[in-house]
Formats: sequence, C-alpha cells, structure tokens
Amino acid sequence: MTQKNRIAIAILALGGQGGGVLAEWIQYVAREAGWLAQGTSVPGVAQRTGSTVYYVELARPDKGGAGADGRMPIMAQMPMPGDVDVVVASELMETGRAVLRGFSTAGKTTLIGSTHRIYAISEKQVAGDGRGNGEKILAAARERSARFIGFDMEAATERTHSVISAIMFGALAGSGALPFPREAFEAAIHHSGKAVKSNLAGFAEGFARAQGEIAMPQEAAPEIPTPTTTMGKVLAARARAGLPDAALANALHGLAKLMDYQDGDYAALYLDRLERIAAMDRAPFDLTQEAARHLAL
Repeated sequence: MTQKNRIAIAILALGGQGGGVLAEWIQYVAREAGWLAQGTSVPGVAQRTGSTVYYVELARPDKGGAGADGRMPIMAQMPMPGDVDVVVASELMETGRAVLRGFSTAGKTTLIGSTHRIYAISEKQVAGDGRGNGEKILAAARERSARFIGFDMEAATERTHSVISAIMFGALAGSGALPFPREAFEAAIHHSGKAVKSNLAGFAEGFARAQGEIAMPQEAAPEIPTPTTTMGKVLAARARAGLPDAALANALHGLAKLMDYQDGDYAALYLDRLERIAAMDRAPFDLTQEAARHLAL
C-alpha cells in the first residue's frame, strides 16, 4: 500500500455509469480514516452518453493537511497532467483519453481501466469498420503508467448483476493504491444503503480481477436475428431462398435493422435491391455479401 500523504485520483466515466457515486464512496473511506477529502466533477455531453471527469484529492491531516499553524491545504479543482496518482476509467477509450490528456504518468500512476468498448459516434457513423485500435491503447496504457490493471468491467457487471461503479471501486481497493483496508471500502457501500448486496458482489468481483492479468473481452460471434413478426418471417424466408449463403447473415441483420428503423415495406425494398445485385454476382459472392452490409447501413 502507498504511504503517500497526498493522493490525487481521476475518474473518467460516461454519464449514467455512477462515477459520482464512486467518487463519494472514495471520499467516505478517506474521511472515516481521518483523511481530508475533496471531490469535484466536470460533466461532458459529447461522445456516447457524455464523458465526465471526476476528481478526488485526499490528504493526511497530520502530513498534508492542517499544520502547526492550523492552516488547511488548498486542493485542486481538476486533475493536472503529471500529478495524478490513480486513474480509474470505465471503458477502453476513456482509458486512452486519460493517457492522451496526460493524467497517467509512467513511474507514478496506477491506471485502472475497463477493456470493453462503448463506441463513439465517430466510430459508429463509418459505413465500414470505424473502430479505434484497442491494441494501441493497451500498449500506451502499459507504457504511460507505473501499473496498468485492465479487464472487462462490463462483463463483470453482468456476471454480478451489479453496476460498473461497484466493479471500479473493487478494482481500486484490490489495486492497493490507497492506504485503506478492504473492510473500509465495503463499509462505504453499506453506508450508502443502496443496492448493498449487488454492489458488494460487484465490489468483490472487481477486487479479485485487480489481482489478475490484463484481459480483453471475449468476442462472441454475432447471433443471427430471429424474426418474430409475420412480415419479418416472410422476408427472412425470402432471403434464405433467394440469396447466396455467403450474404445471408448480413442480409438477415439488415432486414432486422431496417424493419426496426422503418417497417416491413422499407425492409422489402432493401431485399428487392439486394436480390438484383445477387443475380449479377458470382461465387464466392463477395459483392453481395458486402452490398448486404453497406446497403443496410
């Protein structure tokens, strides 16, 4: 555990992920241990559901707080590049954003980040694969931190029926970056009085995963949508009968997407155009396969 007298913590999360609750839990732990604690936040409304930076600064009153003259320390309002001891990020690109902004420093910062993705608008709007390079972010995270702890927090949330803030809180406790025992962190969850059982389960999962290796999410093959409406079943049967197997998966996803976006007639128009392309294509039907994807988008 660290023996620092002043600890700066930056939390990078998205709106609705409980970053504010996490900041409050951390402050409760510190204050119960006799430390001074201050929390601030700057909300954002840009990408995804709005990125937010929460900043928590802790100080030991006998070392970094009130001195012999009784003066209290002046704490910062925002994390400063090169002066952050712990960064907790709720998603892979948020981890990258922390590195890009200089919050994580080699030889100084404990960087804790989820390796799952919530795609930004700029990634979603690309007709092809517009996803950012996660491997580059992981490499930068290792290079720009004293220690990097990374695992799929979204999967951990689903396994424990908890919330990601509880997972992050557990990972923070499990990292040993703060000089407080596990029981003190758990006491903060009990004190909140909200969803205590599920939050403790999420906390335990995060605590355990912080001791393990860096782990990326397990990518499962996308499931072929199964239509539930009469029109959807008719169009799916028509696609199976009239399109090559190579294009069928993309076409069925396209039909489901367009029926959700408009209606059956709109999806049927998509299939009309796709069938004309398939009629002019030849094995291995790469053109039809790609047309099925891009036409739906």
